[in-house]
Amino acid sequence: MSKPIILRIQSQEGTKRVEINSNDSTSNLYDKVYSEFSLASYAFVLFRNRGHQDEITSSKSNTVRSAGLNHGDIIYLEPLNGAIIFENLDENSLSEDTNVYTKSITSNSRSSSIGNSSNGFPNSSMNIVFPNNQIVEDDVDQQLWKSDGKIKRQRDPKFCRHGIRGQCVHCSSLEPFDENYLTEHNIKHMSFHSYLRKLTAGVDRGKFVLLEDISCRIKPGCKDHPPWPKGICSKCQPSAITLNRQIYRHVDNVMFENSYLVENFLNYWRSTGHQRIGYLYGRYEVHSDVPLGIRATVVAIYEPPQDSTRDSIKLLPDEKETIVEEIAQKLGLTRVGWIFTDLIADNIQHGTVKCVRGIESHFLSAQECIMAGHFQNLHPNTCRFAPGGSFGSKFVTVCVTGDATNQVHMEGYSVSNQCMALVRDGCLLPTLDAAELGFIRESSDKQYVPDVFYKVRILLFLIR
Repeated sequence: MSKPIILRIQSQEGTKRVEINSNDSTSNLYDKVYSEFSLASYAFVLFRNRGHQDEITSSKSNTVRSAGLNHGDIIYLEPLNGAIIFENLDENSLSEDTNVYTKSITSNSRSSSIGNSSNGFPNSSMNIVFPNNQIVEDDVDQQLWKSDGKIKRQRDPKFCRHGIRGQCVHCSSLEPFDENYLTEHNIKHMSFHSYLRKLTAGVDRGKFVLLEDISCRIKPGCKDHPPWPKGICSKCQPSAITLNRQIYRHVDNVMFENSYLVENFLNYWRSTGHQRIGYLYGRYEVHSDVPLGIRATVVAIYEPPQDSTRDSIKLLPDEKETIVEEIAQKLGLTRVGWIFTDLIADNIQHGTVKCVRGIESHFLSAQECIMAGHFQNLHPNTCRFAPGGSFGSKFVTVCVTGDATNQVHMEGYSVSNQCMALVRDGCLLPTLDAAELGFIRESSDKQYVPDVFYKVRILLFLIR
């Protein structure tokens, strides 16, 4: 019988010891590390050396001894593709054990909070791993790359003095990111592929384009000083963040395949007066109204198990989630977003609802933005210019509420990549007394939070 050995597991959250027999499989080692660190998922990798070198693969046939591990060795734990595996919630955040959407109503304001637990949500297996560093983009992305993206213009009879086959500055094709064209057609955000064409339009043809998601965490592996909170340096310290309006969006339009989808979804609120949450299943298609645009076409709404009232929704563990994902995959569908109601009846006879959102209050509360960022982090967008294989997200948020005419109205949103990073690294928190405001967590012994400045207060953009 083999003697037990002790291995030291070093991660960005600290170092812990794991006791294991040398004849145990490396798969068992992953299980012990998962339990010891109380991780949220198995989306992590173990390495023998720093800098992602000499990976220890999880296998039931390979043993700890065959992996070359001895008593007292240090191995390094790294999240896979930026997955969220460490829980950083505290008493100022939301419960880890429940998944709740609540709304408290006052005379002049409404605040909402949405739980951030992984129960009932897509798990980290949604992160895409590309073998041999070969990135496989979504079908709609591959289709858009085959298009030149040029905006065609007809011959101007007033200014064009050339023949039918000629072209001049008044009728030549425009680039998809042309600012004048976007302004004239009231397109506030260029499409993501137009943004990529702008980056690759130079002489180098995008040779040096590199898109990396923002990180608000201390870079692990710095040997110049003790780990935080005892030390930090400019090499491992995350840069300060200045919030800016994002000039592009990954999805430009959300369309429901037929009106019955939304009508069936709203029937629950009409019959009970209780709020509802659902997941949107569909596909991403080319949106011709925006140069190189993308549309999320919804063909089904799946309503997970939930307990709801007039002011709250509690998502319950979903035993059918795996089956639903398998059925959607066989039908060629994917989870493209989520939808929730925020409806209060105004006049039942006339079928009107109260208008509680707008320019004078808020379009999405801070906690709803945090929830949207949470979902977007779980559904990364594959991108050929990202070293990790993904950048941003196509996942959309649809809010069903009352408009200025007191009619049921839907609006689509996505939060910016900056907001996604702040949510992923546990920096952004909601306020209790003002639904439209959020605040940045202060640095503590457990977590270093970089400085966050702002020029504008908008962390989301509208999808029409």
